[in-house]
Amino acid sequence: MAKGLAVQLTPHFTLAELTHSEAATRLGIKNVPPPAVTEALRLVCVHVLEPVRAHFGRPVTVNSGYRSQAVNRAVKGSSTSQHVRGEAVDFEVPGVSNGDVAAWVRFNLQFDQLILEAYTPGNPSSGWVHCSWKPSGRRQSVLTFVPGKGYFNGLSV
Repeated sequence: MAKGLAVQLTPHFTLAELTHSEAATRLGIKNVPPPAVTEALRLVCVHVLEPVRAHFGRPVTVNSGYRSQAVNRAVKGSSTSQHVRGEAVDFEVPGVSNGDVAAWVRFNLQFDQLILEAYTPGNPSSGWVHCSWKPSGRRQSVLTFVPGKGYFNGLSV
């Protein structure tokens, strides 16, 4: 781990967790955010991840946080992805249905965009939750992404 990535963003989340990328490691791509993006990641932790952890009383697994432009291209992310700006995180709470996590976030937190991705009702560990947060102009947009079918308004749990 790079020395600067040992930074503790909040009591339960480190910069290393929010910048880890298997694709970056595999492809030898640096995935180190500039200071403004690090601050955006801290705010995502404060406003999304820490409240989720506190509510469910268990650790949160971060699947994807910050993506450099190169990493985002490598994983075929959207060119407008909030991951590049440090405003988004994909996560799960082991032992809790991703549908339940997304529903709790929807009704209890402020956010920009919430997407329940690749979730199959009846299979609680399927998929993951994508949530973004930014200081102003939060849309409270709620979507479900179904692979092969696209995005739908609301949560399909």
